[in-house]
Amino acid sequence: MEKPAYKTLSKEVFFKTPWTTFMHNKFAMPNGKEGNYWYVHTKGSSFVIPVLQDGRILLGHQYRYLTDRMSYEFAGGSVNEDKTYEEAARQELEEELGYTAQNIKEVGEFCPMNGVTDEICKVYVATGIEKTAQNLEETEQIEELTFSPEEFDRMIAEGKMDDGMTLAAWALARPHLGVTCKE
Repeated sequence: MEKPAYKTLSKEVFFKTPWTTFMHNKFAMPNGKEGNYWYVHTKGSSFVIPVLQDGRILLGHQYRYLTDRMSYEFAGGSVNEDKTYEEAARQELEEELGYTAQNIKEVGEFCPMNGVTDEICKVYVATGIEKTAQNLEETEQIEELTFSPEEFDRMIAEGKMDDGMTLAAWALARPHLGVTCKE
């Protein structure tokens, strides 16, 4: 299927937070009909999969208010106006898990919810990991955990890993770690 030619007629900001901008666009479809689209605009996000020298991966375990449950997640967050995707990945790794990385490699990108937001999330694998100290935001309480790739895959199969961003990041990173799915 060929990409249809939609035309943006107008853009309106109707609410803004430090992390997101809530937008309303009017557009024209290829058939000439007009429509409305409400969405969340961001500068993007970065997720980083830190790999220890022995091959284990680092994750955070934290409470998520909106779902009222605990969540296993890779370090990640919004790309601020003054940061690149890689700088955001390095910043989140240090803030959330308390580590720096000598090496960081972009392994892919994805659209977290392309019907709701224009956000692009870039995924990085970090090696040469060194411990520093967490620098959490006031609302964050993150426990650092390590898993082998096989343990991580088993937790996915058991339904214990349910954060969509973490699952997508893992799917992109797995081939770069020499990890394959077990049948």
